[in-house]
Amino acid sequence: MDVETSEGKRPELTEEPARTGPRSQLPVPLTTAKPARSRRSWQLVFAVALALLAAAGIGADWWLHRPLGLPPGFASGNGRLEADEIDIATKFAGRVAEIRADEGDRVAAGQVLARMDTQDLEAQQRQAQAQVLQGQRALDEARANVVQQTSLTILAKQQLDRTHFLLPKGYATKEQFDQRQQQLDAARAGLAAAEAHAAQAEHALDAARQVVDRIAVDIKDATLVAPRAGRIEYRLANLGEVLPAGGKVFTMLDLGYFYMDVFLPTAEAGRAAAGAEARIVLDAQQDAPIPAKVSFVSAQAQFTPKAVETKSERDKLMFRVRVRADPASQGQPARALQAGAPGIAYIRLDPAAPWPKAFEIPAGG
Repeated sequence: MDVETSEGKRPELTEEPARTGPRSQLPVPLTTAKPARSRRSWQLVFAVALALLAAAGIGADWWLHRPLGLPPGFASGNGRLEADEIDIATKFAGRVAEIRADEGDRVAAGQVLARMDTQDLEAQQRQAQAQVLQGQRALDEARANVVQQTSLTILAKQQLDRTHFLLPKGYATKEQFDQRQQQLDAARAGLAAAEAHAAQAEHALDAARQVVDRIAVDIKDATLVAPRAGRIEYRLANLGEVLPAGGKVFTMLDLGYFYMDVFLPTAEAGRAAAGAEARIVLDAQQDAPIPAKVSFVSAQAQFTPKAVETKSERDKLMFRVRVRADPASQGQPARALQAGAPGIAYIRLDPAAPWPKAFEIPAGG
């Protein structure tokens, strides 16, 4: 029952003092406001720390990919160093008999990388060689027949000439003359047939030899070699596996063709011509610019890729420009270049503009 004071207001409730007896065991309300404020403070500190770490990462990325100060007549774009991939594949279906390289190995041009099983091809080659011998004997027989028919033709011609000489003198009859003429015609026909048969045997022998040569080429192609100097990137088959025609055994990188694709806005891409001098500066080798040249400028614009940083958000359409590195001219081995390494390509748009000192290539480099 509520009790009102003389002023008509209810008295404020106060915490009752501790009592003895059963009512003294009632739970006392706990205050939770202070721990909640403490948790919110820690959450705020954690969020600020995450924001600072993210800002530090963005700053570090900008620092690595920042373009150096360039004078007029130059353009730059960031990208990744890439190399052409070459698939080492089988020409025919077969079993992998030998593997001589592994991932990461540097290989020279013409180096044997793998061998395919050629037992069936070798059997076919022996069969074709036997057919060559058979064809050679058939040709020899046909040529001997030509010689024989030639002799018969000569004899028939001589007999006809004698009969023709004796006929006016009465020592030969007209019937004998006609018989000699028929013998000569038959000999000539036999000679023509023998020559045709010899020609056919010669063509058959040539075809058999071509089969032998083709099988020899197939056996040679069963030995997989590196077409150019490079590095094995992937090994895609194991010893003993049966691969179909065109089955890949290795994927190698052509170390003679490193390039970087960058994207430039219209105003700069229009001045970047094929053959223009360029420099590639890798993030891991910022003190060693790599001499390069522009090898390709796209004829069509495209939307800016998300992975490409642009100097202005208004540069929505960009042109792809390929800058090819020339590792042989920089005085360092090609293995110093690593496919996938990020960096920046600097392109000289004005041929008369001198390179800044930071991009100069030492003499003989």
